[in-house]
Amino acid sequence: MSVEPRPAVLADLRTEPLSVDEVVSAVAHPGAGGTSVFIGTVRDEADGRAVTLLEYEAYPTMARAEMRKIAEEIAGELPDVRLAVTHRVGSLRVGDLAIVCAASAPHRGEAFRACRLLIDRIKERVPIWKREHGPDGPYWVGWQDARCSSHEGHHHEHDAEAHVHGK
Repeated sequence: MSVEPRPAVLADLRTEPLSVDEVVSAVAHPGAGGTSVFIGTVRDEADGRAVTLLEYEAYPTMARAEMRKIAEEIAGELPDVRLAVTHRVGSLRVGDLAIVCAASAPHRGEAFRACRLLIDRIKERVPIWKREHGPDGPYWVGWQDARCSSHEGHHHEHDAEAHVHGK
């Protein structure tokens, strides 16, 4: 009697550096003919501004549950895939890994597609917030009205209209 593999074998947040090997190993199995990996790395520029540090904050219970839900949805759309993801929270420097996603499937096409769907849906739906630091000071990505400045703490009427997911 064979046991059917669980589609979401790893969905976690980490404060320590991420391991690509851990995520890839989580989706490995004898029926996997292809494995696709996405690695998101902190870069030194965003939207034309220098970046020296990123801070990621999350609602951990909700973020883990949503990542697992996304992986299970994708597995429902693309049978025989296994998915794994780890996302870093806390302070990250340029070059640090922010997220590692992996998808395995019997064939490469499904592995590529599943990995792409995984990262795209995580960026759209998971409650993780990003604060970028640079020469002009820190600012929350996606919160244009709530940018940190010398007026930090000063709120505008329309601050509540800023969107939650800035990635």
